[in-house]
Amino acid sequence: MTSRITILAASAAISLVWAAVPAVAQVPKEQLLVPPGDAQQFKLVSAAGEHGSAAVWRLTDGSFAFRESMNLRGQVFEQDEVIHTAANGQPDKIVIRGFTPNGDSAETFAITNGTATWQSPIDKGSAAYDGKAQYASFGGPFAANAYFVEAIMKAPGRQVPLLPGGVARLEKLVDVAVGSGATAKTVTVWTLEGVSNEPIPVVMNADGTFFGFVNGIALLPDAYTGDMLKLQKAQIDALAARNPAYKARFGTVSPVPVAFTHVKLFDALAGKFIDDQTVVADKGKIVAVGASASVKLPANARLIDGKGKTLSPGIWDAHMHVGSDLTGLQLLSQGETSARNPGADIQPTLLRNQQIAAGKLLFPTVYSSVLIDGKGPLQAQGGISVGSAEEAVAAVRRAKENGFTAVKFYTSMKPEWLWPAIKEAKKLGLHVHGHIPASLRPTDVIAGGYDEITHINFVMMQALPDEVVDVDNGIQRFYGPGKYAKDVDLNAEPMKSLIKLMAAKQTVVDPTLGVFEGLYVPENGDLSPSYAPYIGTMPPAVERGFRAGGFQPPAGVMRADWRASFAKLVALVKALHDAGVPIVAGTDGSGLEIVRELELYVQAGFTPGEALQTATIIPARLVGADKATGSVTVGKEADLVLVDGDASKDIGAMRRTLWVMSDGSLMNADELRQAAGFSGRPK
Repeated sequence: MTSRITILAASAAISLVWAAVPAVAQVPKEQLLVPPGDAQQFKLVSAAGEHGSAAVWRLTDGSFAFRESMNLRGQVFEQDEVIHTAANGQPDKIVIRGFTPNGDSAETFAITNGTATWQSPIDKGSAAYDGKAQYASFGGPFAANAYFVEAIMKAPGRQVPLLPGGVARLEKLVDVAVGSGATAKTVTVWTLEGVSNEPIPVVMNADGTFFGFVNGIALLPDAYTGDMLKLQKAQIDALAARNPAYKARFGTVSPVPVAFTHVKLFDALAGKFIDDQTVVADKGKIVAVGASASVKLPANARLIDGKGKTLSPGIWDAHMHVGSDLTGLQLLSQGETSARNPGADIQPTLLRNQQIAAGKLLFPTVYSSVLIDGKGPLQAQGGISVGSAEEAVAAVRRAKENGFTAVKFYTSMKPEWLWPAIKEAKKLGLHVHGHIPASLRPTDVIAGGYDEITHINFVMMQALPDEVVDVDNGIQRFYGPGKYAKDVDLNAEPMKSLIKLMAAKQTVVDPTLGVFEGLYVPENGDLSPSYAPYIGTMPPAVERGFRAGGFQPPAGVMRADWRASFAKLVALVKALHDAGVPIVAGTDGSGLEIVRELELYVQAGFTPGEALQTATIIPARLVGADKATGSVTVGKEADLVLVDGDASKDIGAMRRTLWVMSDGSLMNADELRQAAGFSGRPK
């Protein structure tokens, strides 16, 4: 629920009509609705602090009105929404106005003569209106979910069909006491089902009206923002009751040896593919690897025919953000047996680790970082916000005390806070990585002790003008590289010396190229290449979000400029790789995007083997796990994935998972996908 895109719908089953509702011109902030004094007030908050505000009220004609302002690290959202209802209580007119980093928010919906028509930033359409279905907006304020869930709460069976497609329903999860004294009351967490692969918690008052939600970013009434962590823990604990069943179903080590026969084997140590190999795993370990003609199969082995298929070490996503406990099913279904979660929220991470340690939760092995940022309007959500060197050092110690393996510094850290914090992290044996704080460049943080630079745009900051670097804790971390990267000569100074330095220091880079492809390349309505293979396998609301375009270029910059700059970022990853800089493949997403990241590396000029190393042995080395996993080697943990096709010729074959083995537990990928909410295999 960090975006209304994740819960609101579209469907390929309803034909699009490109003429229905007239577009509304982008409305500047000054012309958006002004809430009256008696409007209900909400705050947008995270563990790091406040990020915005929202108001909800009724207009004189009875329409519901919403006004919201949010600033996420320089990404500004200013929107309003008006929902008018017909006699049957269903919306017959919706108008959304304002802007987001993607540009104009304008979205409209109307019912006229039995026909529903809509136009959003990414689509237009129409459908016969049956008087029951409710339009699910593509965008708009978070706060407008108040009307959405209240309508579902009132519907028969707490279930509502949606336009453009899908069905939303509510299921009761847990009661929670909030507030104190005059504000004390009991609210109920419900899960919104059918609009995402994972249940989305929403919080309702006892009378069925909307209270708020907590899901990374929380929307809560002003008087109850202090209850965020309490609500978050209650819903995590309640959802955890579902975990043991999945663990019992999928997470049992095979009682007999498993032999993958006649596979094309990816040798991660050499970065090459070897034909007609057989691999045997037993009791959680790899016990035999070699030519199929020479490997002796145990008499009681379970045989899996690998002809026409590729066997790889389990995949790593070196930069993904865990949504909930159920994220584990999705990751495993993709063949991802290990991951890094940089900038993990402390509370949910600790609760999840407790579940894993107790043997109740099926999950890949995840190495998590605590995110540390400077206090202020551009502070990162979900981390620890600090206001001094002493607080920064204390945050590093907190990370160590809570079992985190790394710290990730963010862009609003002041240099005078950063250097002592890095020194403390090094003393405690923590990996140091992150964004590069405003006013600093890659050479500064490398000299200061960074082991790794997160995101390729920050590597490019070495060559960008001061006017970008000095304020790149805001939107300029995107706008600056988008404008200037295309003109940077990677073979000249300052990039030439930087690349040489990073190779000498073995400074790791986590490029997340797929993120920048999504930001710079598509227009609204374009289908993202990261998600195109999954169309038809996920809820309509999720798939509609796959057509959200990139950020809107600022004045004087064209989409073509951004696309050219993205091409230069791709070339920079290849230049780093060629120089010997370690590259680890990360998505900064949900894990679905990992194979697209590898495809971009191949497009850059990596061999498929070199690309696959960035998602196997190299991240294993980075976290010090390469003696146990990361390659198909006798004695290592049985972390394996069998895919349909020849990944040496088509790295996209890595999406077509058939069997996944994690620490010796053999799992059918189709069954994992079904449990994770997919209706079929990716294309």
